[in-house]
Amino acid sequence: MSTSPGYRRLAFASLTAVSLFVAACGQGAASPSATASAAPSAAASESAPASESPSAAAAVPAPFDAGPVKIALVRQLGSGDYFEQWLAGAEAQAEKLGIELLTSDARGDNAAQATNLETAINQGVKAIIIDHGQTETLTPGIDKALAANIPVVAFDANANNPKVPQIEQSDAQLAQLALDQLVTDTGGEGDIAYVYVAGFAPLDRRNEVFEQVLAANPGLKNVATFGTVSESTAAEVQTQAAAVLTANPGIKAIFAPYDEFAKGATLAVTAAGLQDKVKVYGADVSTADIDVITADGSPWVATAGTDPGNVGRVAVRAAALLAAGEAVDPQIVVNPALITQQFLRDNAVTTIEQLGEKLPALDTPELVTAPWFESLGQ
Repeated sequence: MSTSPGYRRLAFASLTAVSLFVAACGQGAASPSATASAAPSAAASESAPASESPSAAAAVPAPFDAGPVKIALVRQLGSGDYFEQWLAGAEAQAEKLGIELLTSDARGDNAAQATNLETAINQGVKAIIIDHGQTETLTPGIDKALAANIPVVAFDANANNPKVPQIEQSDAQLAQLALDQLVTDTGGEGDIAYVYVAGFAPLDRRNEVFEQVLAANPGLKNVATFGTVSESTAAEVQTQAAAVLTANPGIKAIFAPYDEFAKGATLAVTAAGLQDKVKVYGADVSTADIDVITADGSPWVATAGTDPGNVGRVAVRAAALLAAGEAVDPQIVVNPALITQQFLRDNAVTTIEQLGEKLPALDTPELVTAPWFESLGQ
């Protein structure tokens, strides 16, 4: 294993990493650049009618005109750098809009998340944000919230209800961007391995693209599918990947479409001394991920992702509009960018903030907004 600071921090962080991922959805076309591409936004909330006067459009509606507004954030998972940065973005947006954000973290326990949702309903909140989760355990609580006239918006969770707007990263693009790079780098030939756990909406959407890419590139052979989602995802994936690499010495690449998966695969490849032979292609991006990707000898050569803080801000803005009784598009898509190791190194990018400066399209303040937000300090 590399002894660079990035890998030492990853080895420590991976013991507590929580999965899921991650992350997200949609349509829309991305730029074909293999170094860094960002697709334009594919959805935005409805704006005020053009017939309204500017002063009327900027008026702050109830309940935001009468002090702090309680909105619940009911999370399935909260650990890991991606989720922490997502929450930081959500909290910052909530503060600007005068929202008291009541956050719960089920730590991967679906039953606990259902209980947390029930608690949120009883707290008299004006809206609820669902952050990941399983449809079967969330549906009863969502139905109860809607019956109580509490609007719900979901991020990376299939609420299976047309009344619940869905916020997604474009999982189809996330997978396509990373896999296009894998195909280019491998020439579309050779053995690969795949990290995947079924049952999580974003991972299942990414899996659909993976299957399509395999069908379109018969020279690629998936010799092993493995993975786990837990409170120590990266560490467990590292152990699994090590066994897969030993059993399949011809592997050229690992597709790991969630950053905790990619971290575990990266650790396994590095520990086996296979950095020059096996490359990792991931999804999601955070400051910690950038540290791992740019470390000396890192086999993680490309990832596709959005700015997690931006996605958190979008979720809070959607909940605010719903709380005010305003319309929100049923599907809100935050499109990703392809970010290669070479791009990060060439541009001396070491943090998600610096990445945003180099790829300003990762910030989407125009997505899900309203004129009256400005009156609240947006």
